[in-house]
Amino acid sequence: MAKIKLLIDTDILIDSLRGVKVAKDLFRAKDIDMYCSILSKKELLSKGGLRESERKRVINLLSRIKVLRIDDDINKKYFSLLKKYGERPERIADYIIAATAWSKNLALLTRNRKHFVYIKEITISPGYEIE
Repeated sequence: MAKIKLLIDTDILIDSLRGVKVAKDLFRAKDIDMYCSILSKKELLSKGGLRESERKRVINLLSRIKVLRIDDDINKKYFSLLKKYGERPERIADYIIAATAWSKNLALLTRNRKHFVYIKEITISPGYEIE
């Protein structure tokens, strides 16, 4: 059986770091290839007040997934999304995440569905809710 390939949004990574069971279970799954954008790595590691123990936990989590850098194709798709959906400064990171999913043909796993649901070029993976 082929592995599921997912682009993991920052919120899901944070859930795992906070010990949310469903997110932690996701990272233990053997049938999923997980990726994240370099922006997610930056967001996690540049958080103000991050203690060294927290930094190590972030690095450990990121070591289990492939971090995708912004390449020429992602950049082109990003500008295509800007042109199609309009420049909105609060959505720049979302557009880069969406362009990454689109470019690499990955379904996006996020709890912030409203940030992406209108972007027709990507597939949003069924997610989960936390209580």
